[in-house]
Amino acid sequence: MEVKIMLIDDNKIDLFVHQRIIEKLEIDSKVMPFTSGISAIKYLNIVNDGIHNQSTFIPDIIFLDINMPEMNGFEFLKEYKNLRIIKDKPINIYMLSSSTNFQDIKRVESEKICNGFINKPLTKEGLNKIITTHKHPYLSQYDFLENDVDVESSF
Repeated sequence: MEVKIMLIDDNKIDLFVHQRIIEKLEIDSKVMPFTSGISAIKYLNIVNDGIHNQSTFIPDIIFLDINMPEMNGFEFLKEYKNLRIIKDKPINIYMLSSSTNFQDIKRVESEKICNGFINKPLTKEGLNKIITTHKHPYLSQYDFLENDVDVESSF
């Protein structure tokens, strides 16, 4: 199952690093990076208003930076809530930020459409846990990662 991941961050170095981490996990994935919340919302609005098919990139997971010029992560979420697309397909959103501001973390926790706060940089372990939860939600209740499960010996 291909996992479609949208990265939204104004820092091109962070985008590059996070894209490489996703590649190193060696999962079947497609990544679409955006350097601003505005460009990501414009893309999602086009998808929202248009006719889309199986090949249209609709993310399964969004990693969203909090502190960006023009439109920060919280402003993105406000616009995102108005999209019809979110009713058609659940998208997991994680705030990915270097912010140590306690107010930001509390605000993320209060956002119903946000799945959590992750400190930058994204790690293989953290990403693996998120992907496992996305692909197999029932595994999230256990304290192991998908790679730790030996399906062959279970039978």
